[in-house]
Amino acid sequence: MPQLEIQKSDFSYDSVTDASGLPARVAIFADRPVVREVIQDDLSGAGFRTIDGGEIGKLLDGPIALLGDVVMVDCPLVDGETIAALSRLDMRVAHAGAKLIVSTSLDGLDAVFCALDQSQPQILVQPSRGERIIAVGRVLADIGNARVREMTEDDRLNLLHLSRQVEAIAHKLEGLSGAENITEASRAALRAHSSVSTLATKGTEANSSKEAPRFNSAQAQAPTPDPRFVRKVIASRQARAKFFDAELFADPAWDMLLDLTAAEAEKMQVSVTSLCIAAAVPPTTGLRWIKQLVDCGVFERVADPNDKRRAFIGLSAQSSTAMARYFAEVEVPLAQAA
Repeated sequence: MPQLEIQKSDFSYDSVTDASGLPARVAIFADRPVVREVIQDDLSGAGFRTIDGGEIGKLLDGPIALLGDVVMVDCPLVDGETIAALSRLDMRVAHAGAKLIVSTSLDGLDAVFCALDQSQPQILVQPSRGERIIAVGRVLADIGNARVREMTEDDRLNLLHLSRQVEAIAHKLEGLSGAENITEASRAALRAHSSVSTLATKGTEANSSKEAPRFNSAQAQAPTPDPRFVRKVIASRQARAKFFDAELFADPAWDMLLDLTAAEAEKMQVSVTSLCIAAAVPPTTGLRWIKQLVDCGVFERVADPNDKRRAFIGLSAQSSTAMARYFAEVEVPLAQAA
């Protein structure tokens, strides 16, 4: 994995702009005035222009006015009116070509995830102040950048790995700097993430084709893996945390593949909240992996035919075949060794 080195002298604190070079605007909606004020202060300090959108209920009635380049919504508590407002905002943002960031709680995650299916939002779970700023920087990389081709699978996965490093740096900076210096610390991490995003796409604008997910070309059929065996593999992986730091073994993509494989064999549906827990990483990180793996065709978003308010995550047909072939190779040898 590439190593990311950060030097304080590398950062300039000019006004933050979108990919077209225009001053970035962030509209903020939250029912709690104190939260709106804190977010405004942090984003303004990081160089963004902010728009106080007011309470979430304002999104329910009348036309939704110009929102800005990025719309940020804070809704830790989710009820029917909140879902209706988010669904309406989701359509408006998708139509306008803006970017949507929604922060919620773990309890509200499934409802929020289901309500947002058009704007490709970034969902944060109980984010820190620094994580909010980094999220804005991340989505700004996509604004006004239509001339740049879609990222390949390698680009997406490399950017995920590098983003995790930047987030770790942000957390350390916040801890070292204290609350009074959170803006400077978060801006440093934001600039670092901006550099990472540039590296992910540098020199590839000429390639306008989107690569297909990489699966082994062999198409031999394999039996559905025994879910009991898959669950044993999952349990053995989780047991490592009893003896070592869990971060040593963070592999959210594989942990989620295992969980979905077992669930498919058990004919069970997996919610996005459950899958984030299975990933054994912070929920926001798990959500980012889920989004990228859906984009790559490894996972699929599955609507609940009996309840439009619910959505699940499942394996794509290719992933299901690949996992079945994998367990066909490893299950018997391991059983014999035992």
